[in-house]
Amino acid sequence: MSRIVSSRGMARVTAKKKASDANRAKKSTANEAKKTAKSLKTALARRPEGELGGDKLTFNHAMVYAKDVQRALDFYRELLGFKVVDEFHHEGKPVYARLRAPGGDGTIALHLAGPGTSLASDGVRLYFEIREIDDFCRKLQAKGFYITQMPRMMPWGWRHAYLNDPDGHEISLYWAGENRMKKTVMRAAKEVDKAPAAKGR
Repeated sequence: MSRIVSSRGMARVTAKKKASDANRAKKSTANEAKKTAKSLKTALARRPEGELGGDKLTFNHAMVYAKDVQRALDFYRELLGFKVVDEFHHEGKPVYARLRAPGGDGTIALHLAGPGTSLASDGVRLYFEIREIDDFCRKLQAKGFYITQMPRMMPWGWRHAYLNDPDGHEISLYWAGENRMKKTVMRAAKEVDKAPAAKGR
């Protein structure tokens, strides 16, 4: 009986510790956000008039944290077609992988999330462009994969589909074509709904 009580007690202690750690993490994130917002105002105020940011800055890759890197690899490599550039293992399991998009030089990295780490990413969405978006999504569906929104033309002139990776990170598959680097011209929602789904759009 004492062992049962002890086990239950340990479970309660563990649960309280996890909740406490989560609260501390939230407070830390909130404090960091406040510091960043304050420092941004300071930096902008001190910037010489007309000066731009780093003109040689380029976007390298996005880091995607996962609870199970092997599962994430199965999704990005086997279903979306990404090619593995580099991969690290610990105790026989992948903990990090860098992948290149099948249709270009864009890369993402998969990284094992630490214990208790929240993977919520409501403020971030990954976008992957593909001309044959309708055919690609139909093939994913045929394999049994769930797509939250099949391709449809959006008011800003891009054709979008939405889905989630195994860790809940939201992904948009889209085709913008020449519109990607042009100023957006919004169309009325009714007009978009009536427009036929042109192949490759």
